[in-house]
Amino acid sequence: MSWGGLLIIYTVSGGARAVAYTQQLQMVIIFIGMFLAGYLVVHYLPAGVGFADALKVSGASGKLNVITTGFTEKGFDWKDRYNLISGVIGGFFLALSYFGTDQSQVGRYLTAKDNTESKIGLLMNGLVKVPMQFSILLLGALLFTFYQFHSAPVFFNQAVAEKAKTTVYADTLGKLENRFMQEQLQQQAYSKTYVIKGNEAFKDSLKLGSGKMAATQKAYKEVLKKALPASDTNDTNYIFLRFVIDFLPKGLVGLLIAIIFLAAWGSIAAALNSLASCTMIDFHVRFRGATYDRDNAEQCASEYRVSKYYTLGWGIFCVITAEFATGMGSLIEVVNILGSLFYGVILGIFLVAFYLKKVQSNAVFIAAILGELIVIAFFLLDKYNVIGLGFLWLNVVGALAVVILAWIAQQVLPKKTA
Repeated sequence: MSWGGLLIIYTVSGGARAVAYTQQLQMVIIFIGMFLAGYLVVHYLPAGVGFADALKVSGASGKLNVITTGFTEKGFDWKDRYNLISGVIGGFFLALSYFGTDQSQVGRYLTAKDNTESKIGLLMNGLVKVPMQFSILLLGALLFTFYQFHSAPVFFNQAVAEKAKTTVYADTLGKLENRFMQEQLQQQAYSKTYVIKGNEAFKDSLKLGSGKMAATQKAYKEVLKKALPASDTNDTNYIFLRFVIDFLPKGLVGLLIAIIFLAAWGSIAAALNSLASCTMIDFHVRFRGATYDRDNAEQCASEYRVSKYYTLGWGIFCVITAEFATGMGSLIEVVNILGSLFYGVILGIFLVAFYLKKVQSNAVFIAAILGELIVIAFFLLDKYNVIGLGFLWLNVVGALAVVILAWIAQQVLPKKTA
């Protein structure tokens, strides 16, 4: 919460300029930190095991399935979240909406000095994001290999695990920890034999061993849920933190922890400015009943002060929400899942505005409401296994639903008269 308070202070006091300058510094520090973390992961591997060997172990354990078609013996698997087709089509709609219509991104382009600089910013945003996301995922694969050669806890959120051991389930948790330790020792032996001695016969053993360890971890989490029903039993976001704390030199621990906060600050600061801007323009200025005069310096200064209060309010709201938003899984995946619930509809609204100019606002509004309800329905049906549809397809569903429904609504609704 204290980190959120610092973010609110510099965003409210400095505005868009503070966000722009801090994000430049944050980006540099983040890339340096990622490079150092990747280097140290490989550096701490056993003698004779290098970068290529680390990827070899990850691949043998099924962690580098980068490209899959999504087709099975029964046809295309719509529930498969990550395959070539869903990535190209669904990901295209997601990226088009995120980089082209999301106010947190568009706000950055609007702060550019001129149109050319804005276009360069958009281009660089896309070019940098791909290698950055790739580097993050690659670091995760390397970290997985690291724990194939080093001891890892069965559950990475140590605070929750220690608290659970004070309950009546302590013995059960202890037995699962011992079982996991034995499986881990066996996996380490398989990994060393597979890499150092080049014995391909252990490739299947590695994948089987990973499955056994995953099953033990799942059983451990189920016991944790019984011991501490209100606690977060998803430790995905603690794996890298645990590596940093347990294995990195003390001087680098602070740097990498700071990088994690900076990465979060970068997106949240832009979001706060965007939320305040939308609140001012779409609600405050529109409903306050007075004409907005851009050439009136006194009025502009007054509106600027009000916008700071909106930024503060949204900042407090975000901090409170973050306090309760736990147990949602991997952050990088959660962001894309939540975004897919709304980005398709937003993109659909923009597509109608650009290409169906005769469609009026009432028709678009109705289409957007119905389109969002359709997206949420698909999401819930998938969640409860009524249908199978990966979350990336929600972006396609939302965009197409708004475009089609807006056109239909325009034919049905009475036309506005000038």
